[in-house]
Amino acid sequence: MILTERLLKIILAPHISDKTSDNIQKNSTVVVKVLKNSTKFEIKSAIEKLFNVRVYKINTLIVKGKRKRQKNKAFKRSDWKKAYIILRSGQNLEFLGHSK
Repeated sequence: MILTERLLKIILAPHISDKTSDNIQKNSTVVVKVLKNSTKFEIKSAIEKLFNVRVYKINTLIVKGKRKRQKNKAFKRSDWKKAYIILRSGQNLEFLGHSK
């Protein structure tokens, strides 16, 4: 059993881009930023509990942080985790006004 507090902290923000907007409309796929140490099972539980939808499949990947330079200083942005959430047929997620 996963604590409700942990489930609320797992999903950080939606990831919006041209590619993800197309995925939402065509494939019932939602893309979100999640905690780096979260598992697929935790992400699935959080989505199903918070949004009352059924999840078909979840794919995750870690996005490597970019190296940046500012004046004479070089630094690296932190790595973050992205989750592609594929919903079951007939399910939709009213996420920022996007719906199928």
